[in-house]
Amino acid sequence: MTAAAPIGNPKPVSAAQPQRVGVLLVNLGTPDTADARGVRVYLKEFLSDPRVIEDQGLVWKLILNGIILRVRPGRKARDYQKIWNTERDESPLKTITRAQAEKLADAIADHDHVVVDWAMRYGNPSIRSRIDALTAQGCDRILVVPLYPQYSAATSATVSDEAFRVLAGMRAQPTLRVTPPYYDDPDYIEALAVSINTHLTTLSFQPELIVASFHGMPQKYVDKGDPYQAQCVATTNALRKRLGLDASKLILTFQSRFGFDQWLQPYTDKTIEKLAKDGVKRIAVVTPGFSADCLETLEEIAQENAEIFKHNGGEQFSAIPCLNDSDPGMDVIRQLVLRELQGWI
Repeated sequence: MTAAAPIGNPKPVSAAQPQRVGVLLVNLGTPDTADARGVRVYLKEFLSDPRVIEDQGLVWKLILNGIILRVRPGRKARDYQKIWNTERDESPLKTITRAQAEKLADAIADHDHVVVDWAMRYGNPSIRSRIDALTAQGCDRILVVPLYPQYSAATSATVSDEAFRVLAGMRAQPTLRVTPPYYDDPDYIEALAVSINTHLTTLSFQPELIVASFHGMPQKYVDKGDPYQAQCVATTNALRKRLGLDASKLILTFQSRFGFDQWLQPYTDKTIEKLAKDGVKRIAVVTPGFSADCLETLEEIAQENAEIFKHNGGEQFSAIPCLNDSDPGMDVIRQLVLRELQGWI
């Protein structure tokens, strides 16, 4: 017969030490240098992503390597040189995204076990390098924040793809969360409205209308089910309501088309050209699909489209800055992050 050992008072279990939580802001990407070589490296990574160019077959590879990567880098390098942050020797997108991460870290500094970092989907710092850095600092949970207000497979989804690709090679994976798009979030719409109104007070003229220009995408991507266009429409409708403007005073357009496929319409450049030819003399352009100023806003809109407008009879043109690391813009990011960190902090 076996005697049962008496059960004594169990040893007190020490409270588990709280692990650190990582927050990773991610934007699209940028060349490391404003020369043809730097742009070529960047474009090759970007245009080799099947989320961006879905047909990565032999024909596309021949076009990419035989034509695009030979011709386009030099031209785009000249565009980058027009907007390059020469003091830091980097693109404005990198400067602004870093500032957003630093300001977010300050804003949530009372959560001392939260570590904020930033990355680029294409180029540097890479998502892989920053996830590695966060886990090395003891982060066993990471919130990935794609800095795209509107979701699309070519932006938000490819950030998730890359993050999970990194985790696929890890033995001890951190738990991962990804923030949702915030295209109609009241804080975001309010921040846009405040930013627009503040900018308009600085102008020496009153715009006859505002053009809301979003990055374009091939129409066939939307036809296959991408919700991007619908979310751009929702953003514009919410902004119209907040500003008290109808569709004739806040116009939705799409910019930055590439290749020969039909892209989302109306096109920004064609719309701005027609407005000028129709006698509109004063306009402002806002870019609600971008969380930070970049080549597409600082060069394509503020320079190329301004020239199109004035060349065709327009007189006054203003590009409204993105939210960037402004107080309203940072409030949007802070609120989004704190909401999605619930249960972790």
